[in-house]
Amino acid sequence: MERGESLLSRKRTSAAIIAALAVVAVTLAAWTSLASARQTASLSGAGSTFVVPLVTTWTQKYHGSQVSYSGIGSGGGIAAITSRSVDFGASDAPLTPDQATNCRGCVQIPWAFSATSIPYHVSGVGYGLKLTGPILAGIYLGRISYWDNAAIKTINKGVNLPHEKIVPIYRSDGSGTSYNFTDYLSHVSASWKSKIGKGTQPSFPTGVGARGSSGVAGKLKSTPGGITYVDVAYSLKNHFTIAKIKNRGGRFQLPGLRQIQAAADSIRKLKNSQNAFTAVDPNPRAPKAYPICTFTWVIVPLKTGKAADLKKFITWALTSGQTFGPKLLFVPIPRAVKKAGQKTLARVHS
Repeated sequence: MERGESLLSRKRTSAAIIAALAVVAVTLAAWTSLASARQTASLSGAGSTFVVPLVTTWTQKYHGSQVSYSGIGSGGGIAAITSRSVDFGASDAPLTPDQATNCRGCVQIPWAFSATSIPYHVSGVGYGLKLTGPILAGIYLGRISYWDNAAIKTINKGVNLPHEKIVPIYRSDGSGTSYNFTDYLSHVSASWKSKIGKGTQPSFPTGVGARGSSGVAGKLKSTPGGITYVDVAYSLKNHFTIAKIKNRGGRFQLPGLRQIQAAADSIRKLKNSQNAFTAVDPNPRAPKAYPICTFTWVIVPLKTGKAADLKKFITWALTSGQTFGPKLLFVPIPRAVKKAGQKTLARVHS
């Protein structure tokens, strides 16, 4: 009798163990499935080459969805999000009214802030050549043709400027950097504003075109007398000589971190409900500010199946992600701008 009871007890114990193991197996399978789903959740983006160094860092540091980003230019990024071939676009130029309409319910959020540098390739001339907005406009309008032009010589005493032909180099593709540069020229030159204006792909009346930031950088290297506009990170990466640009406070400034930060700090009152804020030509009360700075915008649909993942990633980029910017010459976006962006982001839904 005792032997039978013992055998029955062992069978019951074995059955309980098997049942418990089955529960554990089911639980582990559920956890594995959930973890796998989290690991495979992904976001794809494309656009601005200007912001590639920062967004690439974000994709490596962010502990959430897997994020991939392709630098195809601001125009390409706007086209990609408009066609919904990516989850988010990025542009160094705000959407035009037509682009906003075509994007069918997209919003733009400023998420990075840096500067457009003016590098040059002039024989015997070192770092920090002084230039002004009107001089730059004159060069790109074809009115100032040689580096020893009187206007340039007057503000560069002691610099041995050669009688070398100036070759303006511009972006031939749709570019937010072109927008930033021509937005600046439109602020400082009435002639530029009336004849050319601002845009991502303006009709430059003179010079040679090249595609992408790397394209204009390469063209400048191979062009004696050349001058171009490119984000400051590309200039530093390529060891270009960079111009000091005169700001509204009357000072010539390089696009260093302090000067970019001073431009950001000057932005306090926001006048655009669509987040299309301009950062060029800051007021004279910011004498340390570099005058050709720009935001980069992330562009997302108001309604998307990836709303939750997008909101988490962009919120992180607007907060913790900003700490990775200074090493790449991006400064934290102004508080008022961040607040406006977060308010816009809250509207995104699935």
